[in-house]
Amino acid sequence: MPDSNDLADLPLLPRDDDGPVFAEPWQAQAFAVVVELTEAGTITREEWAECLGAVLKEAEQRGEYDTGERYYDHWLTALERVVVEKNLAGWEDLAKEGETIREHDHHNREHQLEGLTSP
Repeated sequence: MPDSNDLADLPLLPRDDDGPVFAEPWQAQAFAVVVELTEAGTITREEWAECLGAVLKEAEQRGEYDTGERYYDHWLTALERVVVEKNLAGWEDLAKEGETIREHDHHNREHQLEGLTSP
């Protein structure tokens, strides 16, 4: 887990006193992937900050000012770009994986809802 000095470089990151906070499991997973990529030396913190900053700036230019609500959407967009730029995966691979994740999530939610409605 990054220390508080590392997190100071990410002023829009949703967090509490203990560190980053996540509204959905995928957000924590995307965060963990970036941490792993930086710890493994696959990307530098500077490369990550530059890519994430560019994505946030593009969103701002489209009139999407981030209040923290969509921060991890932008985080994921930046992560996808880094993965493709570093040739770790292609756009097509990411699209397929995204569909698998969405399908799996849909089935998980259906299962959770079934448990709530069963006597």
